[in-house]
Amino acid sequence: MKLNLTKPICFFDIESTGLSVVSDRIVQLAIIKHFPDGRQPEELNELINPGIPISEEAMSIHGITPKMLANKPTFQQVSKKIFDFIGNADLGGYNSNRFDVPMLMEEFARVGIEFSIQQRRLIDVQRIFYKMEPRTLRAALKFYCHKDFENAHDALSDVRATIDVFMGQLEKYETEDFYQEDGTVIPTPIRNDIQAIHDFTNDLNFADATQKFKYNKDGVIVFNFGKQAGLPVGETLSKDRNFYNWILNKEFTSQVKQIVKHEVKKYEKNQKR
Repeated sequence: MKLNLTKPICFFDIESTGLSVVSDRIVQLAIIKHFPDGRQPEELNELINPGIPISEEAMSIHGITPKMLANKPTFQQVSKKIFDFIGNADLGGYNSNRFDVPMLMEEFARVGIEFSIQQRRLIDVQRIFYKMEPRTLRAALKFYCHKDFENAHDALSDVRATIDVFMGQLEKYETEDFYQEDGTVIPTPIRNDIQAIHDFTNDLNFADATQKFKYNKDGVIVFNFGKQAGLPVGETLSKDRNFYNWILNKEFTSQVKQIVKHEVKKYEKNQKR
C-alpha cells in the first residue's frame, strides 16, 4: 500500500541511556522517511555517544554498550544532519508521542536548535494499536502481519516493524468504525489519511507530551498542575515573571518551555492591540 501523504513523514525510533526524556540521552536514532511522490524511502541510522553513563536496565534492553559508542559522534556533531534529514516532515513512531518526540526535542534544545512540532502531524502507531488491539509491538507484528519479531530493540528493526504494523492497521481497519464508551461512533477513523489518524490517536485535550498544560473549553492553554491549575498560561506568566523564569530554568521539557514562550508572547501581543 502506498501511503496517502501531503508532505513527507519520518518514522523513527530512539534507544537511550534511560527512560527520562529530560535527563537521559540518545544512544541510537533510526529514521525512515517516506515521501508524497512515492519515491524510495530514505533511511538514517546513527549510533551516538551520549556523554553520560548508560543504565544497566537500558543496556539489558537494547544491548548497546559504552564500548560500542566510544568512537561515535555526539548528538551535537550529528544534530544538523538529523535536523536537515527530518526537514518539515510529519513524525511517526511507536510510543513516540510520550517518549521519542520529547526526547528528540530535548537533545536539539541542548545544542541550541529549536525543533518545533507545531506544524507537524504526529502518528503514534502504539496509540492506534492500544485503542484497537491492546498488545505489544511483537504481538502487533504477529497479529497484523503474521510475522515473528527476531531483532527487537534494535532501533532500525523496530522502525521497520512499526511501519509494517502501521500498514497492516490501515488494511485491517479501513472499513471499521470506532464505537466510543458513550455510544457515539467515529466513522472509519483508521484510514489512509494522516490528518484523520493524527486527530483520532492524539489526546487533543493536552498541549504537551508531559501533560503539564491542557486546553480549556474555549481552546485556551491552561495549567494542568499546581495551584495555577486551570489558569491561562500566557496571562498568568506574563503577570508573574518570577514564575515564568522559574519554569524556563527548571527541568521542564523543551516543549513546555516553547509553549510558555509562545503563549506569553501571544498574550502580550494581543494586549497591545
